[in-house]
Amino acid sequence: MGMKKKRQIGQAIGIFFLTVIALLFIYPVFLMFLNAFKPFGEVVSNPIAFAKKPTFENITYVVDKIQYARLFMNNVMITVIGIAGIVAFASLAAYILDRRRNRYTKFIYALIIAPMLIPFQTIMITLLKAMSVINLSESRVGLGIQYWGFGIPMATFIFFNFMKTIPREIDESAHMDGASTFRTYLSVIFPLMKPVTVTVIVLDVMWIWNDFLLPLLMVNSSNKTKTLVLAAYTFVGQMNTKWQYAMAAMVLAVLPSIIIFIFLQKYIVEGVVAGAVKG
Repeated sequence: MGMKKKRQIGQAIGIFFLTVIALLFIYPVFLMFLNAFKPFGEVVSNPIAFAKKPTFENITYVVDKIQYARLFMNNVMITVIGIAGIVAFASLAAYILDRRRNRYTKFIYALIIAPMLIPFQTIMITLLKAMSVINLSESRVGLGIQYWGFGIPMATFIFFNFMKTIPREIDESAHMDGASTFRTYLSVIFPLMKPVTVTVIVLDVMWIWNDFLLPLLMVNSSNKTKTLVLAAYTFVGQMNTKWQYAMAAMVLAVLPSIIIFIFLQKYIVEGVVAGAVKG
């Protein structure tokens, strides 16, 4: 058997396993959408069957019950605050750490990315106490700021590796024209980071918008500060779960992030490819 044939067989096997894995991840989402348009009896009796008579009553009920518009704006506010801080601080940190490499900046870089190795569960009690002390608990702004701490390490790691692909001569040219370090970053370097910046934004939007545990700990006590995912959980009870409404609420909660991912997923590939080609 020739090498070309072996390569084709290997590729076919790889595609098969990747397809199986993709289907395993997609299947629960498919069931969620499937049951969001079925009455309670059909959901309980046969959750994997298509609806005999699809209905939008579940959607309209949930939209009114959870005050969807207000919770949607809560999600937007929290996500925008989180993304803005993550992108701003991580990109600037990556620029400084890359352009001023020495043993001190290497140590600082290690400290910044070290939290990626620390499970959230180990610090959540301390975090709750700290946010309470500075009066940022039960606050949408406070929740958005907390995502900075969890998102900046990974974003810095991504930006830092992309910074290696940008020639230092660009900085030198800007400095010769009288630009300061910050002006060089803001006007010259940051625009060149567009591919990887969009990648970071898309990945973090998917994470922050659909996060459950941190909002559960921080903003769950008031209906004014809840997120969409938390609101969906209100239909799940120990003794009585309204599955048709829970599924409809989850569809309404995750649909915006799915739409964003569909339209912007190409930028993730472009960001990765840009770094690989330039490197």
